[in-house]
Amino acid sequence: MSTHKLWGGRFQAQAETWVDEFGASISFDQLMADEDIEGSLAHVKMLKETKILNGSDSDQIIAGLENIQRELHAGKLHFTVENEDIHMNIESILTDEIGPVAGKLHTGRSRNDQVATDFHLYVKNRLPKIIDEIQTIQKTLVNLAEDNVETIMPGYTHLQHAQPISYGHYLMAYYSMLKRDVERFQFNMKHADISPLGAAALAGTTFPIDREFTAKELGFNDIYQNSLDAVSDRDFALEFLSNASILMMHLSRLCEEISMWVSYEFNYLELSDKYTTGSSIMPQKKNPDMAELIRGKSGRVFGHLIGLLSTMKSLPLAYNKDLQEDKEGTFDTVKTLLPALKVFNGMISTIKVNKDKMRHATENDFSNATELADYLATKGIPFREAHGIVGQLVLKGLQNHQNLQDISLDEYQKISPLIDKDVYEVLKPEVAVERRNSLGGTGFASVKKQIQIAKEELSETSKIDN
Repeated sequence: MSTHKLWGGRFQAQAETWVDEFGASISFDQLMADEDIEGSLAHVKMLKETKILNGSDSDQIIAGLENIQRELHAGKLHFTVENEDIHMNIESILTDEIGPVAGKLHTGRSRNDQVATDFHLYVKNRLPKIIDEIQTIQKTLVNLAEDNVETIMPGYTHLQHAQPISYGHYLMAYYSMLKRDVERFQFNMKHADISPLGAAALAGTTFPIDREFTAKELGFNDIYQNSLDAVSDRDFALEFLSNASILMMHLSRLCEEISMWVSYEFNYLELSDKYTTGSSIMPQKKNPDMAELIRGKSGRVFGHLIGLLSTMKSLPLAYNKDLQEDKEGTFDTVKTLLPALKVFNGMISTIKVNKDKMRHATENDFSNATELADYLATKGIPFREAHGIVGQLVLKGLQNHQNLQDISLDEYQKISPLIDKDVYEVLKPEVAVERRNSLGGTGFASVKKQIQIAKEELSETSKIDN
């Protein structure tokens, strides 16, 4: 492969090898090889269509690029640091294959709009895969929620028992988080789906190019209207990293809770052996390593977002070499995200729910205190007064090791003669949950409604995808 600098005409001194290695990006941007070839094919076809290049030259370049693409897919291409990046490597390979006519490929184009085009295509091509993996998890959550509508567990605030809830309701909260994640990535597609090709270095070109032609060839839905913006914009990558960070934060929250729920102290859940590991010294251990790894990898993704924001914050228009730093973090985020989503789905789809343990945790925890306060309020006692009464009963119960449901009817009627024996039914955890059917509440009917809406949303998504 040729290794002389394709931009080296005005240079007299040659950089040391270690300087070339520092400046080169081929070690990572070769991941965009397919996108680079696709972009070049669209560009040369446009040069032919507009007669900027004659048919013979164009056809030679097209045939050469298509052959290189086949070799790429067959794993036969080899890239060099001397050729710096994926663009120069592909052009050098093309030059070796078809001769000097390959140099005409770059007519009306710069590496600035070329790399921006490649990067847009890279992100655009991977967003649907990420969205698909998220929606697979959503389906798993809905199925698990449907099986656990009437599974009662403690609901927490401040990690203290608050009120009993449906485990299905809990799961649907994470479904809702993931729904917003999908919407964010879908909006991200709008900004990834813009073509920078034809902006050239920063000012456009004097050649009569057809940017609509190349945008259509590459499947872009829109075109940058400003050439300075086209080559310097990385908002679509920042959006991707931001969306990925929020997604990983959501996964991390559930992984944190899974790690607690599978402990001896809680024992609400049990993970499959397929998604746990043992200890090298303690034979009894069953560690939630996959949940912990996903939780840990969230920091990695957050770091990539902060890294690119820091790179972008002081860049003057238009292109600067700093922008080479936009890719590694994005590539690594894709590499982190896709397997994390797959492992996460496998982990929760094989989870065992200890329903009795969850239910038992709501029986001796005073999480039915609000039910009693609401009950007193329905009997005409102002809620603030009822709140104080129940608070005193809780304190007394804690001192005497007595739950609210263990207080005698006589004692209750000393508080108010309006209290009747139906109070004990109200204090049952399952009744407390079942009755909370306000819109979005944890009541069984409400949770079933949430699940039905979610199924309709996922069904509609499947129709769109098909």
